Amino acid sequence: MSMKSKKVGVIMLDTKFPRLVGDIGNPEGFAFPLIYKTVTGATPIKVVEEQSSALLQPYIAAAQELVREGADIVTTSCGFLACYQSEIQSHVAVPVITSSLSMLEDLERQYGDGNVGILTISRASMSPEFLKRSGVPKSTPIGSTENGKEFSQAILSNRAQFDEAQCRKDVIEAALKLVSDHPQVKAIILECTNMPPHEAVIRQATGRSVYSLNTLLQSKAC
Repeated sequence: MSMKSKKVGVIMLDTKFPRLVGDIGNPEGFAFPLIYKTVTGATPIKVVEEQSSALLQPYIAAAQELVREGADIVTTSCGFLACYQSEIQSHVAVPVITSSLSMLEDLERQYGDGNVGILTISRASMSPEFLKRSGVPKSTPIGSTENGKEFSQAILSNRAQFDEAQCRKDVIEAALKLVSDHPQVKAIILECTNMPPHEAVIRQATGRSVYSLNTLLQSKAC
């Protein structure tokens, strides 16, 4: 007899860009129920680049509201909330998974230290302090879409529309550069929750295993 899927509550950033299938902000295609709570004012710039601590209390309040509405697990729509994992978890009784970055330790046990890379929307925003608070060793190979033409720019500036084909190209090129710069990388973690719609093509282009927040949620919710 199969067990009922757990309900996943998502702390959403305040965004207007399209949410493709595979993006945590689009419930279509997930094998478990999703409920959402948007944190007003939590724009991509404030969360990723400014890493505004003023938003911590609203994140906690959103998590608490999601639990009251029946969430069995709480997650977020941005990997950069990894640095608030312990603070949010301490305020709710259900498991909190702020970011795919929480997979790094387990995956390094599987693939070996230094053999797991991260693909992020903004390498410049991954400061030593952020890495430390997120449990990411500073020696971890990190690639980024920030030098592309569309993906980082469209998401971080919160455009109402973007060029999907160019976004896909940016993500693939960034992943290829990551494994070219760090050929020892055997697996890639997608930091950004807007990257999983391109997960299959990243896997195909690089020949590496690819993991995302979706991978982790699937294992916990189903």
